[in-house]
Amino acid sequence: MKLLTHILGLCLALALTNGLEMDAVAVNELGIPYFFKGDHLFKGFHGKAELSNESFTELDDHHHLGHVDAAFCMHYEDNTADHDHMFFFLDTKVFSYYQHKLEDGYPKDISEVFPGIPDHLDAAVECPKPECDEDSVIFFKGDDIFHYNVRTKAVDKKEFKSMPNCTSAFRFMEHYYCFHGHMFSKFDPKTGDVHGKYPKEARDYFMRCSKFSDDSDHVERERCSRVHLDAVTSDNAGNIYAFRGHHFLRKDEGSDTLKADTIESAFKELHSEVDTVFSYDGHLYMIKDEQLYVYKVGEPHTHLDGYPKPVKEELGIEGHIDAAFMCEHGAGAHIAHFIKGEHIYDVDMKASPRVPTNERRISLFKKVDAAMCGPGGLKVIVGNHYYHFDSVMLFVAGRALPEQHRVSLELFGCDH
Repeated sequence: MKLLTHILGLCLALALTNGLEMDAVAVNELGIPYFFKGDHLFKGFHGKAELSNESFTELDDHHHLGHVDAAFCMHYEDNTADHDHMFFFLDTKVFSYYQHKLEDGYPKDISEVFPGIPDHLDAAVECPKPECDEDSVIFFKGDDIFHYNVRTKAVDKKEFKSMPNCTSAFRFMEHYYCFHGHMFSKFDPKTGDVHGKYPKEARDYFMRCSKFSDDSDHVERERCSRVHLDAVTSDNAGNIYAFRGHHFLRKDEGSDTLKADTIESAFKELHSEVDTVFSYDGHLYMIKDEQLYVYKVGEPHTHLDGYPKPVKEELGIEGHIDAAFMCEHGAGAHIAHFIKGEHIYDVDMKASPRVPTNERRISLFKKVDAAMCGPGGLKVIVGNHYYHFDSVMLFVAGRALPEQHRVSLELFGCDH
């Protein structure tokens, strides 16, 4: 599919290509989803396409790569021989990779490595115990579904009557998703039961898109999206603002009701896609590229005259900022914290000129997507999860990760 050579990302491919479906989806050993289409690979939920053989060279050495039939990551610690190996299925062959290197002796016939499993598969997904009765792999071919026992190599052929035929499948955040065309359904790996309002548009939940289907529920999509947040903050009143791509969610203090809208509608000078946002003294400070926009919180939000201004001029910081937050309580209520890569800086918002000080290294994360602070402490968002710290000091000094929380479920109350 030559069009995919030129696209900038998975979202654009979905928007331009009517009825596009993925050939295979797999989550690597670090939890990053890999989407395969033709001879291209998309890493994560948005970003540029790359040729699959750039990451998995030997796929072309042994087989002209026009597609990948199915893929999964064998993430079973008891299975020491294959733990954290990625398996790719192409026609009659299977490839096994460990840390992006092809294992000795591969490719092999599918029947040799997974006896009882047919060639020319449609999809495959790992299923650890107790989500399946035993550590298993579920294989899909047409109407046929095979549960492969990793330990005994026994094959149990099942019939999932309520499921559509899967063109790809993957396990993500302990849930199972069957993709069929550009739609998806969440299913029970033991029974194949599909509960809830499915199918849904894949581009509404798994890809970062500016345009969505006409019948999209914007609130549900944004609260349940698996794409990471660009920025999040809470104002003095405790209202939460969360930004992702062209849209943002608002959750008012004391209310469980979420509102979703386009960034363009509420912050028209920004248009879309902010880098980071923090709240200070009744204002939202919004950074996009090298520019700082400031809005007075209200209905509607008021863009201050004279902005945008260069971030370097207003905050003394150069280069891309990953996250920013303020804890507007206690002795440091006027200190803004900025995260760039593995470092954090402080800026006194009352100072003139403002300059970054107190540079410290963050040990727990290589990259932070967003962060916000309130009376209850600091929430640091990385990917689809957030981590709670009682203070900035404990976040910086931490050497062990605290409990992991799901953004969609625990921050926004998504039920699936």
